[in-house]
Amino acid sequence: MAILRRDLDGGAVYAAKSGNYTAVLNDNNAVIRFTAAATLSLTAVATLGANWHITVIADGGDVTIDPNASETIDGATTLLLANGSATRIISNGSAFVTDKTIPSLAAKADITAVGSFIDGCLLSNNSGNPTTHVDIAAGSVRSGSAFVSNASSITKRLNSTFAAGTGFGGLDTGSLTSNATYFAYALRKTSDGTLDAVFSTSATIAGVNTTSLTGYTIVKCIGVVLTDGSSNIRQFIMNPRDFYQWVTPIREATNIAISTTSALLALTVPNGIRAEARLRLMFSSSATTNSALVHDPAKGLLIAGGNDSGGSVGTMQVASGFAVGGGDVFTNTSKQVRYVAGASGSIWLWNDGFSFPCGRIA
Repeated sequence: MAILRRDLDGGAVYAAKSGNYTAVLNDNNAVIRFTAAATLSLTAVATLGANWHITVIADGGDVTIDPNASETIDGATTLLLANGSATRIISNGSAFVTDKTIPSLAAKADITAVGSFIDGCLLSNNSGNPTTHVDIAAGSVRSGSAFVSNASSITKRLNSTFAAGTGFGGLDTGSLTSNATYFAYALRKTSDGTLDAVFSTSATIAGVNTTSLTGYTIVKCIGVVLTDGSSNIRQFIMNPRDFYQWVTPIREATNIAISTTSALLALTVPNGIRAEARLRLMFSSSATTNSALVHDPAKGLLIAGGNDSGGSVGTMQVASGFAVGGGDVFTNTSKQVRYVAGASGSIWLWNDGFSFPCGRIA
């Protein structure tokens, strides 16, 4: 039950609530402290009038602030006040506005801390529908002061456009296409702070189609999935620190010619960003003391060979024999690496996976 103290002019000063409550005209200038999760309903603006105001403190659970009927608060139908924070609510005569959330010390990490990280939220193929559905594990995401978390996993369908909630559509626009890259973005729902996710071919937040995202804030990119030639999501295992391992290694090159003339080769990695591909190679050449080099295109035109700059695979010791090797190589934003040899030969190349850093801390 509320404990109420009044000041000399009869205005409410302080009230403690342990359950749902409706704020009325007599609460003007009140400080209302909720000691448990609750809903604060607001009487109609027309009844309260301009300049009516209260301060609300969430001190025991999240508080949902719900204006009357179709009225809004800060332009939204409801406002979630996170546990440990406070805000002032003001009637401007036609709607409710706030002075934005004022965090207590306990809530500072959730509301005002800056930085960028992802803890958890690993992506995986859904076990029941692995070619069209993606599971996102429980976790937390921050970008600057925007923060969202989820205590349980959710599933999004990439064969339909975005709809709120687990098991529903996940694309920002369009449909699944072949050999495409879909970036996953964590969303925070304005009304209740819950986590959702949308998938887009855009490598940046600015390029995400927001037509279906009314009421959501895009927090941060949390991962990526790729489709194959049949528009199915490729099977992958996502490991901590943003490393994606293909369930079946992809053979990117089979007995293709390589020479002293540098060339570009496209890999099965995300498009539009620089990824670090984990590669295995086999090389054959009729020349001895010869090697093949696969490298980041950003390094320009390099040379290879046993007596030159070395290579990615072992140096040939027997003419027309085979040498093997591998390593992690950065691609350009068009998914390509460069390859060159000290003399003519042939290479085979397998792709075991790639790293696309989103900021996971473990």
